[in-house]
Amino acid sequence: MPDTSRARLLVVGDVMLDRYWFGEVSRISPEAPVPVVKVDRSEERPGGAANVARNAKALGAQVALLSVVGNDEAGRALERLLADSGIDASLHEDPGLDTTVKLRVIGRQQQLLRVDFETWPNHEVLRSKLAEFETRMTDTDVVILSDYGKGGLTHITEMIRLARAAGKRVLVDPKGDDYARYAGATLLTPNRAELREVVGKWRDDVDLAQRVERLRRELCIEALLVTRSEEGMTLFREEGSTHQPAAAREVFDVSGAGDTVIATLAVMLASGVDMVDAMRIANHAAGIVVGKLGTAVVELVELDELAS
Repeated sequence: MPDTSRARLLVVGDVMLDRYWFGEVSRISPEAPVPVVKVDRSEERPGGAANVARNAKALGAQVALLSVVGNDEAGRALERLLADSGIDASLHEDPGLDTTVKLRVIGRQQQLLRVDFETWPNHEVLRSKLAEFETRMTDTDVVILSDYGKGGLTHITEMIRLARAAGKRVLVDPKGDDYARYAGATLLTPNRAELREVVGKWRDDVDLAQRVERLRRELCIEALLVTRSEEGMTLFREEGSTHQPAAAREVFDVSGAGDTVIATLAVMLASGVDMVDAMRIANHAAGIVVGKLGTAVVELVELDELAS
């Protein structure tokens, strides 16, 4: 593994608080045909772009995070968790916003229910975040824009333009079917379902490659890394495509796997690793993290053990 201690990352995007309620299921409710979970413990973890930042930090990088939260208990919990992880987090406060919370109820090590709480940030707060982005960008090697479709990246097109003009590589985890807003980025990391929303359903790998190449040229994007679940992941560049088979030994929980992939890619690129090798390492990281419960991280020592 490369020396990642000097890698400097700026992560911008939608943060959220992932809450987990764990308990035992021993009976069905008399009120409705649903299981009754007797909660015996709970956990809180940073989610969304905050999970990307946490993954990058676990790999030894210097990480700054820029986002928006509400003036509420969930926002303060996120701030505390990020500080405990050693992440330089600048969370702009929007008093009209409810910090996004994803509550998962777990019984017998299986997710039974997820409840989401979310609203959208206001324009003035997002503008102030953009101004800080320009300042912080100078002290970073790679920018990650983590789009969860919660409104925190309204100015993403301008962020990409500013970062690329400053010579920074920009990695984007996209959302939705309007990829024009990501034009000029260095690398996009859609999963298979997300890409299908944009390019349509493909017949085979040849058809997929042709569709991705058209998209890449239209948007002036250097590369696309398509994560394909049990089929592994494929990197598409002007030089052609490179495929990595899935590395998972056991799939336990895929939530947050995309965060691990883009964080690992960014850390490796910022540490001087070429894009193909960075993909190979990210593929191994994904194989590890899907064997863990919930939004989790991969430590650098785990990748070292895998390489040895």
